[in-house]
Amino acid sequence: MRLTSLSRSIAGEVAIVTGAASGMGRATAHLFGDEGARVALVDINEEALMRVVAEMTDAGYDARGWVLDLSDGNSIAPVITGIGDHFGAIDILINNAGISIPSAIDSPEYVAAWDKVLAVLLTAQTLTIRAALPRLRNSPHGRIVNIASTEGLGATKYGSPYTAAKTGVIGLTRSLAVELGPEGITVNCICPGPINTGMTAGISDEHKEIFAKRRVALRRYAEPEEVAHGTLSLVLPASQYITGVTLPVDGGLTIKNA
Repeated sequence: MRLTSLSRSIAGEVAIVTGAASGMGRATAHLFGDEGARVALVDINEEALMRVVAEMTDAGYDARGWVLDLSDGNSIAPVITGIGDHFGAIDILINNAGISIPSAIDSPEYVAAWDKVLAVLLTAQTLTIRAALPRLRNSPHGRIVNIASTEGLGATKYGSPYTAAKTGVIGLTRSLAVELGPEGITVNCICPGPINTGMTAGISDEHKEIFAKRRVALRRYAEPEEVAHGTLSLVLPASQYITGVTLPVDGGLTIKNA
């Protein structure tokens, strides 16, 4: 007989993961499938998305993909509503989709970069939450996890659109945690640090090693699954008293002084 009463299982729950065709989104979708969740995968890249869906369905998981350009705000609600109608529920929402367009503030391309990055990283998260809320409110324990970045806790030159958006995600998370708390819906935020994903693929292994040894307490880049496990911990039914949290998954980057 168990001596504790709270469940650590998400089996049977419906989870939406945006940006699910690669990197942290793919790892999160796979992990949630491993844990028995029914997973709705959302991404703009149809070919890569269908490949991940096939990986999961071939493994016997309940998974389906929806193609969505999150920079098109008008397309978000119909897709999220369609997911809820298909599965009959939405219990977990993971706002993971990401984009980065480095640009100097005085660059001719800056305003376009700003608009695109803010649309995908911040506005889309807000619109996705709004669209999912009716179903989340019907869940016995609705969970929202917004993926931000350690760039929302610090900054890198030429990255002001990205930094502003990720800082906004942290603020959005905190405010909605207070707003939705009385309804039992938790809202938390993950801030990944240096991770081996498509965004960092252009950095050479040598430069990754130099950076990690200098800046990261664990002295390495992480793999996407390591972030996914942090995300999973925040959506468990047992995590019902954790909300408004900003969790760095960064190998100690944000606390290392030298």
